[in-house]
Amino acid sequence: MFTGIVRERGRVAAVERNGAGMRLVVEAPATAPGAAVGDSVAIGGVCLTAVAVDGARLSFDAVPETLGRTALGGLVPGAEVNVEPAVRAGEPLGGHLVQGHVDGLGSVRSVEPEGDGRRVWFDAPEPVLRYCVEKGSVAVDGTSLTVAALDGAGFAAALVPHTLAETTLGALTPGDPVNLEADVLAKYVERLVAPTIRP
Repeated sequence: MFTGIVRERGRVAAVERNGAGMRLVVEAPATAPGAAVGDSVAIGGVCLTAVAVDGARLSFDAVPETLGRTALGGLVPGAEVNVEPAVRAGEPLGGHLVQGHVDGLGSVRSVEPEGDGRRVWFDAPEPVLRYCVEKGSVAVDGTSLTVAALDGAGFAAALVPHTLAETTLGALTPGDPVNLEADVLAKYVERLVAPTIRP
């Protein structure tokens, strides 16, 4: 379980293809020293299991299922990724509950300056958009964001300077793919309420 509060921007050190899968090596000097083999770490919003820890580097195996549902397959050496270790009992929940289970791929529609920050519109698939509500939470590349506006094809988020500086979202441009995860609480509410609603 994660919170969507990015701890650092890691850098892809290597991408090693292994048939339909991939070994991903990430330079994450703030996270790696406290990590161990078997730990869950969110990379770009995707929950991965550390299979090796070597100094400041963490290695992960991404299977075809993961590559088919996320943007990880497009990573190349040198690319930056948002990194967050799993939340530990007693740590503050600064964002919202994030599982690292990507619900769908979205894309950046537009990026516009807004005061000291930026307003970014994301196009989102229906399985994600159905759970979005204004002022609700959504995770974009592992970053907890508040939905500022909605339309029939996507949602907008108002990114503050801190988010732009500390995450990969500051480098987004129109057309970029993003990993999207809807608020898990909305999914549970739907599951519990659906049987009580008569057609």
